[in-house]
Amino acid sequence: MARRLAPWSALVDAWLAQRGHLFPWAPVCLGAGVGIYFLIGWEPVQTHYVALACVILFGLFLIRWLGVWAPLAWAVVLVALGVCLAGLRAHQVADPVLGWRYYGPIEGRIVDMDRSASDALRLTLDRVVLADVAPDRTPARVRVSLHGQQGFITPAPGMVVILTGHLSPPGGPVEPGGFDFQRHAWFQGLGAVGYTRTPVLTLEPPGAGLWWFKMRMALSARVQAGLPGDAGAFAAAIMTGDRSGMGQDTLRALRVSNLAHLLAISGLHMGLLAGFVFAALRVAFALVPAVGLRVPAKKLSALGALAAAAVYLGLSGGSVATERAFVMAAVALVAVMADRRVLSLRAVAVAALIVLVLRPEALLGPGFQMSFAATTALVAVFGWLRDAEVPLGPRWLRPVVAVVVSSVVAGVATAPVAAAHFNQFAHYGLIANLLSVPLMGVLVMPAAVLAACLMPLGLEALALWVMGLGLEWILGVAHWVSNLEGARGTVVSPMSSVLPLLALGVFIIVLWQGRLRWTGLVPVALSLMLWMNAERPDVLIADNGSLIGVMTEKGRALNRARGSGFVAMNWLENDGVALEQAAAATLWQDGQTPVPIIAVRGKRGAAGFGGCRAGEWVVMNTVPDADSPFDNLPCRVIHPGTLRKSGALALYLENTGVREVSARQLTGARLWNDQ
Repeated sequence: MARRLAPWSALVDAWLAQRGHLFPWAPVCLGAGVGIYFLIGWEPVQTHYVALACVILFGLFLIRWLGVWAPLAWAVVLVALGVCLAGLRAHQVADPVLGWRYYGPIEGRIVDMDRSASDALRLTLDRVVLADVAPDRTPARVRVSLHGQQGFITPAPGMVVILTGHLSPPGGPVEPGGFDFQRHAWFQGLGAVGYTRTPVLTLEPPGAGLWWFKMRMALSARVQAGLPGDAGAFAAAIMTGDRSGMGQDTLRALRVSNLAHLLAISGLHMGLLAGFVFAALRVAFALVPAVGLRVPAKKLSALGALAAAAVYLGLSGGSVATERAFVMAAVALVAVMADRRVLSLRAVAVAALIVLVLRPEALLGPGFQMSFAATTALVAVFGWLRDAEVPLGPRWLRPVVAVVVSSVVAGVATAPVAAAHFNQFAHYGLIANLLSVPLMGVLVMPAAVLAACLMPLGLEALALWVMGLGLEWILGVAHWVSNLEGARGTVVSPMSSVLPLLALGVFIIVLWQGRLRWTGLVPVALSLMLWMNAERPDVLIADNGSLIGVMTEKGRALNRARGSGFVAMNWLENDGVALEQAAAATLWQDGQTPVPIIAVRGKRGAAGFGGCRAGEWVVMNTVPDADSPFDNLPCRVIHPGTLRKSGALALYLENTGVREVSARQLTGARLWNDQ
């Protein structure tokens, strides 16, 4: 009997050892529920939410009766709550989505400005008016890229503009299992995207409202006027979030050198700003002993830093990444005011819970995943170094060692996430970060704070000049590293189960107490094995039939050298091959593909179609006419009409024939794609 109880006793002992260490699992469970909502292939209805509410209530009832096992009930409650929160958020942001292609006049108020991947200025408009479209079917927001001859007006925040352009619904995944732009646009409130080749004209000058946006753009213009060139555009980006002045060559260099995170207003910038303000206020209190000795200087300094971080959040545009960074900084500063440990897994867990409750969709973004991966890893590693009393060298050398350790740990923690989302990794990213990140902390961000404080007095020139010196160095490092041979490595896109499995293993290793933590190596190893054996489709067909990609020994062959650039770029990146669209088009040879494919382009191509045989695939980029010869053919015919229901297609060659997978099979009918 004693032998039978021994394993149970060991299990109970292992569980009891987790007391006081289970709270960091709370965001893991909540995030699992959020992930389940986005993973399922159907939209939950009222009955499902009622059932989940019953599970939550029953779980809360059981907690008081389960004793030491109560955390298991909490885990179930949090998972069910995560599903409900994600569903609630998806319904909260619901707005009309354009259900057809539109060409005509577009009127709206400018609420955001940025640049597209093709370096075109993009305007996001609200208060949209479309010709002959009822208000209840008009998207709340649209985004338009400006091509052709422009420059007749200078777009300004709050300006009401009118233009003639093309709009279409946000596109679905570019391939089955790929990035779902429809879902992304849904949570951004974008009901249509498009472009114009005609001049944009002013209908009404900027009116009241949009104060933060106006302040952002005014500050950006002031910075770029005082600090011209790429350094000024870089300074504007990290101070206001406005990247419209950044050139594509500079952006590419920052990405290849793994320094693009310095451009986004993230935890690093928010932490550096809050830290500098906190330190400056502590020094100011110390310089006035009559005040510093009579007030809680440390707590007041933390409060001042929190206020500065809140202003920075507003000036930066309040993106999801910046909101997440502000929450993490706020949790740390509140911990200072409450006399709690600032850097702890509990504090990281609190920040993650707040972000997931406010924006559950952030879980799917690389920013959330990379930010919390880096923060969790840094807290865990430095906590272990502190508890193990590992020496970091002489006092004068410790800051340097800390920077090196931080860069290595953060780089290792975020590398798999970055590789999975962006299909690349920087071979010399550690070198670039070691040469750049310290300068951001000791020179660039302090100078940015001083410049912002001195601007009302018109005395910001010296601070901007100092800031420019640091940014010129960082840009120089980025270009130097990106031009090194082999600076950019590519990796194939993993299947959807790889990152969750990898995260589960890492969570077990970091959060579990005792020897059983090393069982987390099993899911980590399994995820890496699945990634190494990732299967790419033999044939890909875009959701409008305009682009076809066939895998060959030399890479994916594309049927077009131009057009559908976003889709082509994603396909080639997901293949893990550094190939440009034009080069991929040279590999295309009709009749020599693994699957016999006939590409028919336009009405003229359809009119000249010469027929097909059984086993062949005919892919058209236009819907055939009712009296066309495409109805009763022995081959498979695919055109925009059929693709509208299925989305992008992937074909896999197997011994039993061709296996077809559609994007809609994997996404299912959800709020964002069932309009």
